[in-house]
Amino acid sequence: MFKRLCLPLLILALALFLTACGEQKKEEKAAPAAQPAAAPAPAPMKTIVFASDCTWPPMEMVDEASKQCKGFGPDLVNAIAKAGGFEAKIENTAWDGIFAGLAAGKYQAISSSVSITDERKQTMDFSNPYFEVQQGVVVQKTTTAASLADLKDKTIGAQINTTGHFSAKKVEGAKEVKGYDEVGLAMKDLANGRLDAVICDDAVAADYALTNPDYSKTLALAFLIKPDSPEYLGFAVQKGDKETLDLINKGLAAVKASGEYDKIYAKWFKK
Repeated sequence: MFKRLCLPLLILALALFLTACGEQKKEEKAAPAAQPAAAPAPAPMKTIVFASDCTWPPMEMVDEASKQCKGFGPDLVNAIAKAGGFEAKIENTAWDGIFAGLAAGKYQAISSSVSITDERKQTMDFSNPYFEVQQGVVVQKTTTAASLADLKDKTIGAQINTTGHFSAKKVEGAKEVKGYDEVGLAMKDLANGRLDAVICDDAVAADYALTNPDYSKTLALAFLIKPDSPEYLGFAVQKGDKETLDLINKGLAAVKASGEYDKIYAKWFKK
């Protein structure tokens, strides 16, 4: 009798044991797989703040609709940033004091048609050149002038502390040289007869004398001043700021190599 009772109990226990094992295996199979470790977030891109005096058309100027800086310079800066792997922010900054702001660390670079000169190299570093300029002389259409000698006894205007201003000061026998905070103010005085000539970068001189609807009917691009040596524009950075300089030069080289530079040039200087 005891054996008859034990056998069924053993079979029942074995069945329960196997069932329990099966349920455990199902639970193990149903357990979610371990999730892979999340990839580290990419490091944020470096932001370079560029100061730009946006009163220098068509190189740098203010868009009336957006109130943002536009022109050849801003387009080039944005293309360089994209190619160089950094973010660019352009701040409209008055020319008077723009170099002091760089020295004080208010921004990391200047994109404002800054000519590379030996004097400036003493206090700041420059990128590789990105544009060649000459100085243009703008006069009223009724004035005849073909050389600097024709500016003797004349009143000449230029934006203060620019290459045009330095050139005006070298004119022998000039009656007076007036410095302006903005080249547009000098052009206005020229159109109104308070100046005899204005000297500025050739691209800016041509813009006012040839394409600006407010001045092209009254002003003329008289001639270009032949420089003793080529004059180039560059992006200025603080002295010794190799990191920023390398990023700008890397982007500039890439933009030139890709043909993007030529597209930007053609946009603003149609032949």
